[in-house]
Amino acid sequence: MRAFCRLALLLALASTAITAVLAQNSSSNPPAQAPDQSKPQAQNQAQVPAPTPQQLSVQARIRARREQRRAAAIHDVYSHRYESYASMGYLRFKPGPTTQKLTFYAWDTGLTRYFNERLGVTIDGRGYYGIAYVGLNPYSQGAFTRPKISEYNAMVGPTYRFYLQPKYSVAGRVMAGYAYGNFSGDTNGITPTLLGLYPDSSSYAASASVIGEVNLTPNVGFRLVPEYFFTGFGSSMQASRGFTAGVVYRFGKQ
Repeated sequence: MRAFCRLALLLALASTAITAVLAQNSSSNPPAQAPDQSKPQAQNQAQVPAPTPQQLSVQARIRARREQRRAAAIHDVYSHRYESYASMGYLRFKPGPTTQKLTFYAWDTGLTRYFNERLGVTIDGRGYYGIAYVGLNPYSQGAFTRPKISEYNAMVGPTYRFYLQPKYSVAGRVMAGYAYGNFSGDTNGITPTLLGLYPDSSSYAASASVIGEVNLTPNVGFRLVPEYFFTGFGSSMQASRGFTAGVVYRFGKQ
């Protein structure tokens, strides 16, 4: 019994000593520090060199040369003194005070004299052709319900290119001038007003349009021109919408 008690006492003393030694070792070792994540990033940032003044000057010269080439290409296209065009057109027109609108098909040609790359003056001539529907009435007697009518115009006005690129441009144009309406050419002698059409007469003509051009070469391009077209037949104003599209040719360097 005494031997057992001595053995138990020795085990207790040994356990106490081992615990004290382990606690002392753990307190003497400092805690491990977490790695600093900012240092690698700072090192990476420090490794990227800032552009030198010489590199900046090279980039500036490259941009300047590109801008010079672009300006030279624009000048090569838009420095022509004259621009002529030939187009086909479409217009919705009301041929009489009580008739429905008809579709006019047109030819259109003109010449623009440019004073610089942007500003010019345009002279325009065109003809419109369509078929009016007048319906049955006592004067037509069942015939001539769809007479053919025509209109001819000559106008002049300024053109201004407000956006220029080597391959395309956008311009605005306003014109005013003379219009002649031939409404009796296919009525077999019946007065046009009896059929609900305007009488044959002269009137003012005016146009406001936007011109979009795509350049195939410095001298040749394709244009599309949506416009509002105004006339004054029959003591009233006809506000019509349409467009012309065709080929443009530039010549005569400034």
